[in-house]
Amino acid sequence: MRTGPFSRLTLSLAAACLFTAPAFAQSSVESGKLKIHVAPKQAYVFVDGKAIRDGSQTIDLPAGDHRVAVYNYGYISKAQSVHIGAGETTDLRVALQSSGDMVSGPFADIEFKGYPRAAVLLNGQTPDYFVGHVDEFDWNWIWHQRLLVKPGTYQVTITREGNTIWSGPVTAKAGEQVTVYLDHNGQTKAKSWKEGLTMGPQPRFHAGIASATVPVAPVTAQLSAQSNQLNCGQPTDLKWTSTDAVDTSISSLGEVPRQGDRSVNPMHDVTYVLTAKGPGGLVTQNVAVSVSTQPSVAVSLSQPEVHYHKIGDRVVQQDSTTLQWSATNANSAKIDPLNTDAVSGSQTVTANPRQTATGPIHEDVTYTLTATNACGGTTTKTATLHVVGSIDPPPATTLASLFYPTAYPTKSHPKIGLVATERKTVANAADQFKNFSNYEGKASLVIVGHADVRGSKKYNEALSARRAALVRQALIDEGIPADKIQTRSEGKSEQIDSHTVQSLESKDQQKPESWMLQHKKATWLAYNRRADIILEPTGQESTKAYPNQSTDAKILWQRPKPNLKTVEQASLVSSGVQQASVSPKHN
Repeated sequence: MRTGPFSRLTLSLAAACLFTAPAFAQSSVESGKLKIHVAPKQAYVFVDGKAIRDGSQTIDLPAGDHRVAVYNYGYISKAQSVHIGAGETTDLRVALQSSGDMVSGPFADIEFKGYPRAAVLLNGQTPDYFVGHVDEFDWNWIWHQRLLVKPGTYQVTITREGNTIWSGPVTAKAGEQVTVYLDHNGQTKAKSWKEGLTMGPQPRFHAGIASATVPVAPVTAQLSAQSNQLNCGQPTDLKWTSTDAVDTSISSLGEVPRQGDRSVNPMHDVTYVLTAKGPGGLVTQNVAVSVSTQPSVAVSLSQPEVHYHKIGDRVVQQDSTTLQWSATNANSAKIDPLNTDAVSGSQTVTANPRQTATGPIHEDVTYTLTATNACGGTTTKTATLHVVGSIDPPPATTLASLFYPTAYPTKSHPKIGLVATERKTVANAADQFKNFSNYEGKASLVIVGHADVRGSKKYNEALSARRAALVRQALIDEGIPADKIQTRSEGKSEQIDSHTVQSLESKDQQKPESWMLQHKKATWLAYNRRADIILEPTGQESTKAYPNQSTDAKILWQRPKPNLKTVEQASLVSSGVQQASVSPKHN
């Protein structure tokens, strides 16, 4: 393009002639030609990323595929792949469309001297940073050739055919013209240029016969977040826009389009920085997003104190309460010792003390809620349940031994011999055992049969076995499960001696009759005709209290064997019916 007085025009034409040589060195590799026509005519051609020159031209290229791009500041660039055939000429026409608003001052002017066809790049190394070529910015007298920029420092790169001619920073102030001498290693000279302070808005590109004006628009950028306060794991949308930028990036995200939006999910406080860079400079925009990393938790008991009461092995009172919890800003929540895994909920908890021994209970159970999230936050809170009550032994029982008439029950009449008063004793034992077994699941009875010393060992073992069996059956008849009753026969091997009998009589609330006191041996024998009851698992034995004042006392006490009819009647009638008298003189 012609850009000066006649002397400069002559030099420019000479320089143009020098650059009609092929843009790419030729070799033995077969080549072809690219004949390109551009509009506007000042547009600059890049091939495979290398600056060639401005205007329509014919370029020698190696045969094959090439990337051809056409740029002109203030226009939308175009790039495309072009195949060059060996020995062939490929025609290509590229018309660019103008774009961009007017650019306002104040301005500074950058002027270049030397290398008129070299491309000028501001703030970058790729063709997208192209603003023009040197011949458009190397004269400002009569004809004005101006590269107008906003005040600031610019990284200038002058390049052609893949070679960097010069690169360095240039600082330009408003109302100042800076000349860069490319043929003197980039030396600069600044002078006042007041016109830049008052110049009105300029179009992006204007060129005349020998003039050109290119005002470079400053880069602008905006960045915002949908929400600046987040909980852990909560997303937010970033939105950004930029104008006149070539490269845009956001910290933590990398390169991004010049405008757009993206959902982000930060795990900690972060400041996103949008960096937009173009020929007109570099700008940054920040937006801070705060992330709450600590979970919020709540845990409570609907009733902080519950009662517990256990008798034996039976729990008779076991209150419960409701544990409620919630956690926000958390993705996991556990309650110890329940080992739950839910961020919110409720659960019924029951009084269950650690204590197992008898005695009063005063225990605390602490429920600890621990909530965590993916941001590394942890919060713990507790609720304490107070358990009060007691563990008591099973209720006390009083069991009495059962006494039999001499020789009863017999082998031929094994069900006769348990007289009416003793049957009442059996009934009382059954009631007490039932009450005891309500609180002791392992409760059982052992019935031990005994006989006095008269008769053979074999005879007495069988007799004592019948006595134990008859009591067992009587207890079963009273509703005691058969599997809860065991029997044992001792025969005459485990005799109560006479001294013990006297001691038992002295302690007995039912004092013996006088005739019983006169015949101590008969009394001793009567005490040994019995069946004892042992309560398990306590090992408690029945008291050997003789029914001295019962109506059946004489039948049980007399030494001779009573007749069957008498015993049958005594076994059937109630203890309140008078029995036939038996003379105490029989021994």
